[in-house]
Amino acid sequence: HYNSHVLAAAKETRVDPALIHAVIKVESDYNPAARSSAGAVGLMQLMPGTAKRYGVKNRLDPAQSIQGGARYLRDLKLMFDDNLHLVLAAYNAGEEAVMKHGRRIPPYRGTIAYVPKVLEYYRQFRPARPAALLD
Repeated sequence: HYNSHVLAAAKETRVDPALIHAVIKVESDYNPAARSSAGAVGLMQLMPGTAKRYGVKNRLDPAQSIQGGARYLRDLKLMFDDNLHLVLAAYNAGEEAVMKHGRRIPPYRGTIAYVPKVLEYYRQFRPARPAALLD
């Protein structure tokens, strides 16, 4: 599913392609025409302001959506020191919400459910490591 776009965005942003795939899976289930009641659109469910911030002209275009979402993830990883729980909470609820709640996952039912769901797909999508590397 959109692997070439994901790999291109991952290379540009240094965000793990498995993480990008996990976000797409949970956000839109790979439906490029997905729309949320909150106004998020596309594969990575970008809000209008986020799309504008990352130069996404057409949120329904898979390549642009993936590029914009990956850039947002990259910036959130920097902002939250690679803490994936906070990165994903901010992707879902906005970085302001995470900051307002003392750099913790905001107490929103949707966000509390979202973070472990993305992390589970991330674990599934990551390549298996040879046993020798696990020691």
